[in-house]
Amino acid sequence: MGFNEFISKIFGNKASRDMKEIQPWVEKVKAVYPEISKLSNDELRAKTQELKQIIKNSAVEENRKIEELKATIEDTELEKREAIFSQIDKLEKEVLDKYEKALNEVLPTAFAIVKDTARRLSENDEIVVTATDFDRQLAGEGKDFVSIDGDKAIWKNHWTAGGNDMKWNMVHYDVQLFGGVVLHQGKIAEMATGEGKTLVATLPVFLNALTGNGVHVVTVNDYLAKRDSEWMGPLYMFHGLSVDCIDKHQPNSDARRRAYMADITFGTNNEFGFDYLRDNMAGSPKDLVQRKHNYAIVDEVDSVLIDDARTPLIISGPVPKGDEQLFEVLRPLVERLVEAQRKLATQFLADAKRLIYSDKKEDVEAGFLALYRSHKALPKNKPLIKFLSEPGIKAGMLKTEEIYMEQNNKRMPEAVEPLYFVIDEKLKSVDLTDKGVDLITGNSQDPTLFVLPDIAGQLSALENETGLTDEEKLTKKDELLTNYAIKSERVHTINQLLKAYTMFEKDTDYVVMDGQVKIVDEQTGRIMDGRRWSDGLHQAVEAKEGVKVEAATQTFATITLQNYFRMYHKLSGMTGTAETEAGEFWDIYKLDVVVIPTNRPIARIDMNDRVYKTKREKYKAVIEEIEKMVNAGRPVLVGTTSVEISEMLSKMLTLRKIEHNVLNAKLHQKEAEIVAKAGQGKTVTIATNMAGRGTDIKLSAEVKAAGGLAIIGTERHESRRVDRQLRGRAGRQGDPGSSVFFVSLEDDLMRLFASDRLAHWMDKMGFKEGEMIEHSMISKSIERAQKKVEENNFGIRKRLLEYDDVMNKQRTVVYTKRRHALMGERIGMDIVDMIWDRCANAVEQPTYNDCKMEILQTLAMEVPFTEEEFNDKRKEDLAEKTFQEAMALFKRKTERMAQIANPVIKQVYEAQGHMYENIMIPITDGRRMYNISVNLKEAYETESKAIVKAFEKAILLHTIDDAWKENLRELDDLKHSVQNASYEQKDPLLIFKLESVTLFDNMVSKINNETISVLMRGQIPVQEPEEVREAPVEEKPRQQYREEKQDLTDPAQQAAANRDTREAKTEPYRAEKTVGRNDPCPCGSGLKYKNCCGKGKI
Repeated sequence: MGFNEFISKIFGNKASRDMKEIQPWVEKVKAVYPEISKLSNDELRAKTQELKQIIKNSAVEENRKIEELKATIEDTELEKREAIFSQIDKLEKEVLDKYEKALNEVLPTAFAIVKDTARRLSENDEIVVTATDFDRQLAGEGKDFVSIDGDKAIWKNHWTAGGNDMKWNMVHYDVQLFGGVVLHQGKIAEMATGEGKTLVATLPVFLNALTGNGVHVVTVNDYLAKRDSEWMGPLYMFHGLSVDCIDKHQPNSDARRRAYMADITFGTNNEFGFDYLRDNMAGSPKDLVQRKHNYAIVDEVDSVLIDDARTPLIISGPVPKGDEQLFEVLRPLVERLVEAQRKLATQFLADAKRLIYSDKKEDVEAGFLALYRSHKALPKNKPLIKFLSEPGIKAGMLKTEEIYMEQNNKRMPEAVEPLYFVIDEKLKSVDLTDKGVDLITGNSQDPTLFVLPDIAGQLSALENETGLTDEEKLTKKDELLTNYAIKSERVHTINQLLKAYTMFEKDTDYVVMDGQVKIVDEQTGRIMDGRRWSDGLHQAVEAKEGVKVEAATQTFATITLQNYFRMYHKLSGMTGTAETEAGEFWDIYKLDVVVIPTNRPIARIDMNDRVYKTKREKYKAVIEEIEKMVNAGRPVLVGTTSVEISEMLSKMLTLRKIEHNVLNAKLHQKEAEIVAKAGQGKTVTIATNMAGRGTDIKLSAEVKAAGGLAIIGTERHESRRVDRQLRGRAGRQGDPGSSVFFVSLEDDLMRLFASDRLAHWMDKMGFKEGEMIEHSMISKSIERAQKKVEENNFGIRKRLLEYDDVMNKQRTVVYTKRRHALMGERIGMDIVDMIWDRCANAVEQPTYNDCKMEILQTLAMEVPFTEEEFNDKRKEDLAEKTFQEAMALFKRKTERMAQIANPVIKQVYEAQGHMYENIMIPITDGRRMYNISVNLKEAYETESKAIVKAFEKAILLHTIDDAWKENLRELDDLKHSVQNASYEQKDPLLIFKLESVTLFDNMVSKINNETISVLMRGQIPVQEPEEVREAPVEEKPRQQYREEKQDLTDPAQQAAANRDTREAKTEPYRAEKTVGRNDPCPCGSGLKYKNCCGKGKI
């Protein structure tokens, strides 16, 4: 038994604790169910109306006040309406709170009603009830599941859903009741494939729809939205609840508005988000379609809130002269550049192969340098990837890279000097070198055609120039700015075209269909209709593929899905794969993940990964495995990570005459049909890893007897969740099955993150071509690599959320810091970061005296190095030394603080512990006295360490709150002041973004400075036990935050409407050599640089 299993056995794990918490709710449902099952059909429907009334009555007084206030709005002056709206907001919040309490009270009855309705529909072909107006309306609309006969309504148990005839045959299991409770509580329910997530959702959807405030069921694509609304709709409609699907109706139409007014609204995440943006651009109240965001259940929540959330939803419009672009003009130059680089990379690779196996050490070093240059030139070059998989080759190249990266990339210009541009695959960047600039400049009269001028230097020189009138200066300034803008656009276009040619692959990152470039989602393999890469990248890919280059656009409205879904009063989700991303769901959305047990035990066999050295060996093994499974009579689902691999495997299977279906981004429309057939014996289906979500693969008795569905993964995805999704396609409802992943050291994940040690180990063990490794340790090693990528991607997604708007970005950072301080869990880490920041800032001061003063003022200590060391040593070394000294001092001070306080705390607790809960501890930094409230018992039990933590927390909170208030005021002033930038032909919004970053950096610096300054000086005055007094109970007013959108009447947006609002472009990569202190002086004197031209400079 492992340590984790042992601990779980003693204390239980999260899953068992969650189930223990939900079990009483399920028991309540089961207790009330017999009574509900005895009711007649009419009584059952009447019970629903009774529950509606109970919920409505719970907040009748508040609703009456809201209506009265709303009635006064039109007669109230505009300036005075805000107070009324504030009152309404407050009352509406109270209503929601009261409704939540009422929903919890009626939950058992509501769930029992839904379950018994499902039972009645499954057991009876027809259910006869007294007809209501709603029944007659449905029949009048031509619904096939209800007909009217006199005063009776006849409900059938079969209807059309998603284009197929469906007969209702489902009744909720107990585990589905668990899932329903979890969803109602605003959490994520993780349920395995085939556990009936769609049916589980009917429970909380029905319950929350009783409020009349609307429930949104969010799906990953329009097929599932339409299918589920038609499939589950009659279950709700039987009880008088209206159901609609927004994807069936045109945007901004009356039909879509009615869909939102329905009790239950189905739709895709994109359409919900876009409707929100459209509403924020509406010119009249009657154009609005959405009502308040009440409750949403997100199906396949990981796809929607993690995968899709990376790309913001944007509504954009044309910019003036947006069709005048340089992509077509500059494309031949970039093609020439890429071709020249390809020849260079091929030559370097050939040289490397020749030199590496030489007997001379110099030749070997030169060979690895040539290999490194080939790698920096074109890292995705297939012959290069194959050569790197050979024994010892990658390890040798990495050693060479380390040499050139030493001393902060000092020698890197030497390594990349022969290249035309440099690619950094991990950072996804492409930078032109001097040689590249020279190549594309050619015989042009202007050698700086593709070089950005130093605009700051030019403007500064202009300001200092004498003899010019103000008008002449202004004219020259305009010329400089115009020249900069033109060259900036040119350089930016070249960079984006280089990215398109070297980093974006057709049929992997995008497909070309109907003369358009369409992005392929890397997680699901689905085409992302309507999505475009930003900042000109999409136009660059269009130019590369020779299709029509769309006109440049500007953003009118944008929101990330993270911010959109966080607007809901209550949010929940369901999926088969959320546990691996549980941390992210909690951090961003405050959504807890609850794993629901399966109805039947999982019988699928998950085998260890099979690791091969090359892709060729791997794919050969995959084909042999498929053949073996087909011969055994089993269906096979082959998971791939791109369209290209799907098509390559398809060709290989065709050569072996094995029948198969292919499901990828190009065949997305046939998804449901192909997946539905994937469980038939000997059927081979090739699909991207997450294709077919929402459609079950059902197996026949013969297939189950043969061993069930065989899952074959052709590559480990960078996300464990995607791999788990693929595995989960087999093993539905206790079905047999198996899963195995085939991996090669040439795969992207392995190549970038996991293959170094593994390759070295395989080389040592003498593995030959075609041999594989299969061991649980290897599988765990790969999962660790995936975890690294997941953490990195999480960081990217979090940063994306911060960029949604300037305020959101800053608020996210500040509130994260504040939450750390408030919770106290990571406060230590933040303080360490702050101390390091102050140490680094101190050693960056221009002179030793300035550095000394900074360290004394902020860190309250003497400088731990001499003036000679300050001048001679690296700044990083000095910062590290200062940091170590500062941390030692900080620890001594905090320990001393606890030692001083502990005798008093001990005496007070033991003598008067029953009298006080919290006490005041006075702490001073020599300038100000802080009264810190501390829990007496906690302080006693932790030997006064809790006092130190409380002090840190109080100071950090106080400093952050003060600095944040000041920053908000400065941002407000900035909004008005930047309007003058339009006179300098600059975009006010862009200046606002740049200036606000400076303000934010200053604020963070101020927080760090003040916090550390107080903490490093904090001490407790000697105090007698009788002087200790009880801390008063603090009552802070509850703060309300609301998100606001600037409308198009805002002058800043009007100014932006006439300009291109793209971000500032980066300069080309300048391959400049730096001269070291002890290197020969480049002037040729023979002296060392520090004793010649470098004297006084270093």
